[in-house]
Amino acid sequence: MLSRAFTKSRRSFYGENSRSGSISEYDDCIVGFMDDVPLNSCENHGPSLSLKEVLRTSVGVMGENTRGLTEKVVLSNARLCTLKRFRKVIVGKSEFGRRVERLAQVCNNCDYLVPITAYLYAKRIKLVVLHYYPMGSLADLLSGGRQGQMALNWNDRLRIIDSIAKAIAFIHWQPRPTEKNLKMNVHGNIKSTNIMINIDFTARLSDYGFVQLADCIEDSESKEGARTNNIYCEELSQKSDVFNFGLVLLDMLAGVQELSYINCIVKMKEMIKEGESTFFEFPVRGKERRQALKVLEIALASTSSFPETRPSMEQIMLDLGDILSSSK
Repeated sequence: MLSRAFTKSRRSFYGENSRSGSISEYDDCIVGFMDDVPLNSCENHGPSLSLKEVLRTSVGVMGENTRGLTEKVVLSNARLCTLKRFRKVIVGKSEFGRRVERLAQVCNNCDYLVPITAYLYAKRIKLVVLHYYPMGSLADLLSGGRQGQMALNWNDRLRIIDSIAKAIAFIHWQPRPTEKNLKMNVHGNIKSTNIMINIDFTARLSDYGFVQLADCIEDSESKEGARTNNIYCEELSQKSDVFNFGLVLLDMLAGVQELSYINCIVKMKEMIKEGESTFFEFPVRGKERRQALKVLEIALASTSSFPETRPSMEQIMLDLGDILSSSK
């Protein structure tokens, strides 16, 4: 990742008039000529951070999409953080701060959501600082296993699935918002790159509500990436969250990353159950195979093309509870 940070050409995304220069060049301009400003803390006893500190201590690009850039930051006290910088924020300064603080209240009180540390809304840069997870994302682990690195076993996958479900359920149980234009009971961007893994293979869901902070900016590269990689539903609703959760399950079970393959799985379901078709990308037999088949049922129900037939997270939690109890 460190080599990527210094070798990949990175575009500026601080406004349409600054897209020709690199981000690193633009940061030098910001740090050199802009007065340093403190970040707004989202933690009661969190460390005070400043704009210059987080920009100067960025050491690696962790991810990039149409909404912005994710970087690894090593602070002066050796604390590691994740920095999210947005391309196109869709609300003004006061509304941005209000939304981030409301989202942080939820994240910082749930063991299955990535805590938000601080944020900043300045003229040319808008960012959020989050906790850092050295194990990386679920997408990283799945990709590494498929490239010959140590693959996740079934118990690890089941533990991650349970954590993700609890995170989504916690969000969906949030009360309907009274504030204008802010949905607190929807995530909006559930996918494997936004699922961070702890060392004990529990997981935390990141980017909660960020689709309500920033819009997408597409160029030729991002459009191509969207055509080849983006199979997730981007509608802001609980049923879309469930659909995306189902896609994550299919990816974890069998590396399914194409919507067209879901219909094939439905047709082959009986063959898969009888063991006549190789499906799971990891070895399972006996009780573990029965559990994996039940998770497959949840995945297929969640990815139904008819939103009204998809289960609620409450029902999914009950089904997962039955699966987990069978493993004891």
